[in-house]
Amino acid sequence: MKKFEVFVWPLALMMLVVVSGCGNSGSTFDQLVSERRSVRSYDATKKVTEDEVRTLIATAQEAPSWANVQGTSYYAVMSQDKLQALQPIMGSNAKNIADVNVVLVTTFKQGASGFFDGQASNELGDGWGAFDNGLSNAFLILKAKDMGFDTLIMGLRDADGLRRLLDIPNDEVVTSVIALGYGKAVPNRPMRKQLHEILHIK
Repeated sequence: MKKFEVFVWPLALMMLVVVSGCGNSGSTFDQLVSERRSVRSYDATKKVTEDEVRTLIATAQEAPSWANVQGTSYYAVMSQDKLQALQPIMGSNAKNIADVNVVLVTTFKQGASGFFDGQASNELGDGWGAFDNGLSNAFLILKAKDMGFDTLIMGLRDADGLRRLLDIPNDEVVTSVIALGYGKAVPNRPMRKQLHEILHIK
């Protein structure tokens, strides 16, 4: 029974956070999901504060993770010199972060999620770390939308350059980079596959 409670209570708390967050903005959870977009153009005159970043990361922390290892870390780039140094590291995505004052670099700890006593528990290995990182990022971008922000998750980046710039430890895998700010325009919603294409009920 205790093992069951260890997993149920964090999940219950997680849902409470999501529901209460939605209530603060007047949006329902379904509205947040359907209205969130990947935004590539931002209003440079509007800034995200450090306190708001802390609120976002605190929400991301509520995401479930393998055995609650909480292997995801976030590096918030906010200083002007670091934001400028980030430009050449982002390649074709540099233009997407040109007008934001916050860029989040996400990582996960190697050999943590999906491992017990240093051994991979199944064939996915560190794939579970990436999975947990994605869950945390999903919480983050939905909370960002709830707070009135827009986001863009980017995978094209120079991981080694990010590691050097932000002093990211070697045992952390650099996954995505997230632009955070106020979008200039709301992009159209991309078409989704038909439900029967992705849902297989047996």
